[in-house]
Amino acid sequence: MKTVRLGRTGLKVSEVCLGTMTFGLQTEAAESFAIMDAADESGIDFFDVADVYPVGGTLETVGRTEEFVGDWLAGKRERFVLATKTFNPMGPGPNDAGNSRKHIIAACEASLRRLKTDYIDLYYIHRWDDDTPIDETLEAFEDLRRAGKIRYAGCSNTAAWQLMESLWTAAERGTLRFDAIQPRYNLIYRQIEPELLPAAHANGVGVVVFNPLAGGVLTGKYQAGEAPREGTRFTLGQAAKLYVARYWQGEQLEVVARLAADVASRGKSITHVALRWVLDQPAVTCAIVGASRADQLRDSLKGVGTVLDDDDRRACDAAWYALPRRRPEEER
Repeated sequence: MKTVRLGRTGLKVSEVCLGTMTFGLQTEAAESFAIMDAADESGIDFFDVADVYPVGGTLETVGRTEEFVGDWLAGKRERFVLATKTFNPMGPGPNDAGNSRKHIIAACEASLRRLKTDYIDLYYIHRWDDDTPIDETLEAFEDLRRAGKIRYAGCSNTAAWQLMESLWTAAERGTLRFDAIQPRYNLIYRQIEPELLPAAHANGVGVVVFNPLAGGVLTGKYQAGEAPREGTRFTLGQAAKLYVARYWQGEQLEVVARLAADVASRGKSITHVALRWVLDQPAVTCAIVGASRADQLRDSLKGVGTVLDDDDRRACDAAWYALPRRRPEEER
């Protein structure tokens, strides 16, 4: 497992980050611990969480993933770089969500308790908040840094113009800036290439991508024409509609099937090719890989050692260009 530098910072992380959003709903405690054990054994020292996880849950389940991760980290916290996020609703009140000073500080304190730690290495806004000025958000993050509760800041699900506005504001105000960005990116979702990736690269912002396997679609296990399988994120609570809209399209499934057959003809797995393709992109720092079983993670991580040839890369590009272009509101 390669160690990489996070953007312009001095922070070093593994090139694969463990995604934990299945912990607490799809995956119960014992298997979650087995997944984290497998990640540790594979050399992963970077874990990604969010206060709202597990994905697909409700207000009754929020925070459960952080609790699982906090329990597992006991006695070994210093060996890991820990990231979590804030923005999404954690309660029914009007200030129980968003990027206001009030919510950020309360959310950070709650995450620290659940994670059983004194500090968070990388603290993200999970989404942009149109109701809160970015200077208020950044000044709250700066206060948390000065208090020793966070080390670095980042943003997720953020457009290029929003990233740039945040960087300009941080420079003007002298606050902590976003040194990492977490966008969705994989070989069948490449919309961030024209603007976001160049903006991040030019400004020394680390790019930590999520969904490198497209919610499991890029493992090749789903077929066009079949219904989403129970127990997957395509049928899981509030997450189901989002993931179906993203990836459960006949054209996508057909393109993935053709790509799987193409790379198989050269003795390779589409899962491994898809992960290696993302890691090979010059502006990408690392990729978040999640799992609902430890053996699933171990298989996915074989992609780290996969070497792509020119035919593989051409096939991956062909898959992207074969997809019909969709309206932006259909891709969220």
